[in-house]
Amino acid sequence: MKKNSRLSASLHALMHMAHQAEPMTSEALGLCLQTNPVVVRRTMAGLRENGLVQSGRGHGGGWTLARPITDITLRDVYTALNEPVPLQLEEDAPVCQLERAVSTALNQAYAEAEALFANSLANITLADLFKGIQLAPYYASLHAKEHK
Repeated sequence: MKKNSRLSASLHALMHMAHQAEPMTSEALGLCLQTNPVVVRRTMAGLRENGLVQSGRGHGGGWTLARPITDITLRDVYTALNEPVPLQLEEDAPVCQLERAVSTALNQAYAEAEALFANSLANITLADLFKGIQLAPYYASLHAKEHK
């Protein structure tokens, strides 16, 4: 994975899955995401627990979407991952009154930012992300890499 966000990586994986007619293995998704299949399985397990993906075992098995792409919002994925906005809330209760005042103000601002971020994700579906994308050339090059 090139990005350090589980959210962007998960959305990337879901987009690949949505484009494929057949289930995608963790290995195939790992190739798309440039990461280890173990990382894919760990991430997909959380999405499966929240009803976004399903998995099949054995020959012909792999990961598939559990719902149509028009019914999966970015907020659904964000919520399933339980990954906060890349802002860190202050966990410790500061002893210094000045530090406590700063922490209180920052925590309030971070909470407001996270709520705004999550709400904005509710208005975007996976289907929206496909608008204007030409995937045929990309998949042709990807399949060429798989068969080397």
